[in-house]
Amino acid sequence: MTVRVYSKKNTPAGDIYIVIENGILSALYMGEEDFLEGEEVLSLQFDPSDSLIKKCTIQLEEYFDGQRKEFDIPIEPHGTEFQKAVWKELCLIPFGETRSYQDIAVKIGKEKAVRAIGQANKANRLPIIIPCHRVIGKNKSLTGYAGTRTEIKEVLLSLEGANYIK
Repeated sequence: MTVRVYSKKNTPAGDIYIVIENGILSALYMGEEDFLEGEEVLSLQFDPSDSLIKKCTIQLEEYFDGQRKEFDIPIEPHGTEFQKAVWKELCLIPFGETRSYQDIAVKIGKEKAVRAIGQANKANRLPIIIPCHRVIGKNKSLTGYAGTRTEIKEVLLSLEGANYIK
């Protein structure tokens, strides 16, 4: 039987919805709209007391307080092999640093797949944990985050002290 629980955490980047499925972090949604669009809410139980939700909440608080640079949360990202390769590469970008979409494409051996890198980032259900916000334009400009919401990317990169152009 699948057990799915969620909670909501208010952060400097807005409300984040935490979804746990069978003891693994399943998704982080940046805002209620994304949460309602991405989840079958009726199949979820609101449970802020769940031990993994508590752990995730604490680690997000530490991140937003500038005390945490890496997360220790069990995840199992679901996606295509290409998406998983992109997400694995994103996890190698250090806190406070950025890479371009082109950099990621080269690193995974798909030099011409720059737009596909953007689509893989958009499909990432674990933002912040898998730091897609650290991928910016080749000219250091902010480009889409969670679709078009670059203000979230700006909050996260500013928090990390990353070098980018507004």
